[in-house]
Amino acid sequence: MLAAILVMALGAVILGAALGFAAIKFKVEGDPLVDKIDAILPQTQCGQCGFPGCKPYATAIAKNEADINQCPPGGEEGIRKLADLLGREFKSLSAEHGVEKPKSVAFIDESTCIGCTLCIQACPVDAIVGAAKQMHTIVARQCTGCELCLPPCPVNCISMVPLKETVETWKWKYPVVQLKQQQRVA
Repeated sequence: MLAAILVMALGAVILGAALGFAAIKFKVEGDPLVDKIDAILPQTQCGQCGFPGCKPYATAIAKNEADINQCPPGGEEGIRKLADLLGREFKSLSAEHGVEKPKSVAFIDESTCIGCTLCIQACPVDAIVGAAKQMHTIVARQCTGCELCLPPCPVNCISMVPLKETVETWKWKYPVVQLKQQQRVA
């Protein structure tokens, strides 16, 4: 009995050491530029940019495979931040990818929900709670407002409710008015 325990312990130590060595030896370093770009993106995972999520879009921007103006949820502010980070010229939001909308969260009218679970399957961040043939509800803290739950709903019981600006969510907008430069008189 004691011998079996010792053999198992020795095997666990050897296997643990091998896994630890492999983790150090084969460690994959991430691209810090991709991480900085991804931090600027809104993390809605909506796919409006043509990529399946924010991280693949950030990777494509870093490799110059995508333009910086393809993210409607990020809007003009996000494009300006990306242009500043990458040293590129600011471009307005690409019309083919959508229009900038106010930040919003999904709301399910529970009286008309039939419990089909199609919205749950479409939600990329698991913000919808419910079961088959039961009413569903949205966890507002987790909802990114991507609108991916709207098309699959067969009874149109989901609507998007704009978020009100509070002290915590308000952000400084870039100046809209061009400033004039004074000419020096010599």
